[in-house]
Amino acid sequence: MTAASGEITSALVQSLVSEQFPQWAQLQIRPVEAQGWDNRTFRLGDCMAVRLPSADGYIAGLVREEQTLATLNSRISVAIPRVLATGAPSAAFNRPWSVREWIDGHTLAAVDASDRERAIDSLGDALAKLQACDTGGGPWAGRASAYRGCHVSSVGEDVQGWLPLLNGREADGCRKLWDAAVATVWTGAPVWVHGDVAPGNMLFGSKGQLAALIDFGQTCVGDPACDLAFAWLSCSAGERDQLRDRLTLPEDAWLRGAAWALWKALISSPEDVLAKYGRSRDAVLSDVADLTAG
Repeated sequence: MTAASGEITSALVQSLVSEQFPQWAQLQIRPVEAQGWDNRTFRLGDCMAVRLPSADGYIAGLVREEQTLATLNSRISVAIPRVLATGAPSAAFNRPWSVREWIDGHTLAAVDASDRERAIDSLGDALAKLQACDTGGGPWAGRASAYRGCHVSSVGEDVQGWLPLLNGREADGCRKLWDAAVATVWTGAPVWVHGDVAPGNMLFGSKGQLAALIDFGQTCVGDPACDLAFAWLSCSAGERDQLRDRLTLPEDAWLRGAAWALWKALISSPEDVLAKYGRSRDAVLSDVADLTAG
């Protein structure tokens, strides 16, 4: 049994770095505070990080993310992680892993309320720049991107299963929103889609300015509507208006974005919605339902 079958520890990471990248063997290894689900991340000294898939099923995502970062690196003006080295599977850990540049910053949850407007504006600007990048060589939306970048109807089976569990006005409004959204389609050229725009996947400076976008495991080329789900999952009505001002997207894209938010809220527990996105599940569903009121 290899270490990949059990816990990924600082000691394991230290041994992997020492074996494959001895030039960094003397640097301190320590786990980051907030760990993701697909990967485990450890600081390597002050300027680097080690990222390791937490299960075999996430290997393809790590490899795909590395390729995406390499493709985007010379095209996007927003800071993104840079892969410095790729570790090979070994007897100690039978999955590939990578060493990346560490980017300082804090997540949206830690942005001071007085700086929140600047944070949302700078995020909108970053997404606009991402959507404007040359898409040549980018990975197409599909199963490998967890259907991010695809038409929202790709998650319709989930929504159809959960909608009957809602009650009253909320159920009616959400159903109307879903029906309206799936009747629309992206008619522009495919654009870059981050795929997981969430408070934990963006880093901000001390005054609320966006410092970097991270976690490109679901990034692809397709319909950008899924990235707009953030506007309902994490934003107030005023902040949604800010994003609309920064992103020159058609109205139907926002409908599909709300439908993506509806899907995420329906398949997630109230605790998970609040913890990951910063708003209550009820608030998200209420805002989505209100879109088709009247």
